[in-house]
Amino acid sequence: MRKTLIATAVAGAFTLPLSAQADTPAAEASAHTFTANIGLYSDYRFRGITQTFKKPAIQGGFDYSHASGFYLGNWNSNISETAGFPEGNLEMDFYGGFKKSWGDFGLDVGAIYYYYPGTESGTSFYSPANARTGQVYSGKVDNKEIYIGGSWKFLSLKYYHSVDDYFSVPGTEGTSYVDLSASYDLGSGWGINGHTGHLNVDGFSDASYTDWKVGVTKDLGGWVLGAAYIDTNAKGNFGEFYRFTKTSSGKTTDGGSGTLVVSISRTF
Repeated sequence: MRKTLIATAVAGAFTLPLSAQADTPAAEASAHTFTANIGLYSDYRFRGITQTFKKPAIQGGFDYSHASGFYLGNWNSNISETAGFPEGNLEMDFYGGFKKSWGDFGLDVGAIYYYYPGTESGTSFYSPANARTGQVYSGKVDNKEIYIGGSWKFLSLKYYHSVDDYFSVPGTEGTSYVDLSASYDLGSGWGINGHTGHLNVDGFSDASYTDWKVGVTKDLGGWVLGAAYIDTNAKGNFGEFYRFTKTSSGKTTDGGSGTLVVSISRTF
């Protein structure tokens, strides 16, 4: 669940030229760009909800982009099975799309697949059809979404649409998420960022909620320090959807409660 909600990283890239001619004054710029990223976070929040039981996460991935605007990427993070991923401890995201800018305006369209290797069947979730008794799904936990977004200067708006049951919760195909974000460069390596988003879980209104974030970043020679306050109005009381429990100890936590997330990250 890719890191739009945790902290803002400063983008950097290195290009790999297809060829270089020693007898020419300058090598022709490559149409291909490859980057890698890595980060350490005090908590992994996806759309405002903790994915690591409020414990630290190490995250990283790879990206390829072409001058035409097409891109592909992979991103990974540790997770906690208590956040709805039975027998799982790793998230792997695979995505691709087309991104282009025209002056101050930008367009981004694509698809993303959230994969949780090792997840098993037999975990109870509230059912849209019968929220009192819950429902047991069968099979691995995953999620498939398509998205479209637009940007103007430091503002961006993005819409995600689930094409299958949302993270394998029965009856939630068509769930949507809207993300409004802003990121502003203050100069001297400082930046501020903000976000608000709304998840509309199709067929299950009790699981719908709004989340928000306000953060600051500081670039220290390519390493970006970040701090962000993240909160939601998601219900996390006992017996409700975003109240997570560790089976080994019985300890519980409100997955959507407000928290300060600190991070350090870098893009190579």
